[in-house]
Amino acid sequence: MSTDAIVLLKKDHQEIRRVFTAFEKAGEKAYVEKGKLVDRIIELLTVHTYIENEVMYPRIRELLPELEDDVLESYEEHHVADVLVMELVGMKPDHERFAPKTAVLIENVRHHMDEEEDEWFPQVREGLGRKALQEIGAAMEAARKKAPRKPSQPSALKKTIDAVIA
Repeated sequence: MSTDAIVLLKKDHQEIRRVFTAFEKAGEKAYVEKGKLVDRIIELLTVHTYIENEVMYPRIRELLPELEDDVLESYEEHHVADVLVMELVGMKPDHERFAPKTAVLIENVRHHMDEEEDEWFPQVREGLGRKALQEIGAAMEAARKKAPRKPSQPSALKKTIDAVIA
């Protein structure tokens, strides 16, 4: 199996897109199925975000400083997704805002993945080369093993989110 960082991230993107599509195809009142799919989305995004934030982005900032603005934008896109994920964690699948909130999450994450794949990954591949991408990928795989599967929820943030979704 390749440890190329970009190959690994694209593989994650494919799995995330597959679960997004399954959610979108689930029936309007398929609350149990949608709940399970959102749980899977949350797990996939939590792990993926962790390995990008902890390994990929810091290494890119260090090795390709000219991509600093792109990395900072990616951190912010992750932050927006994290907020939506935290709100979904505390929400029942039959809540009137559950499906729309999930749709917004899907739209935002798809945009982020498309931007990475179409614009950012080619620049990273060109700037780093195969050996560096394999080293970063190996570090990402090691981080994946210890990555959280659910988002952490500081109590202050939980209170804010609880107020928003109530």
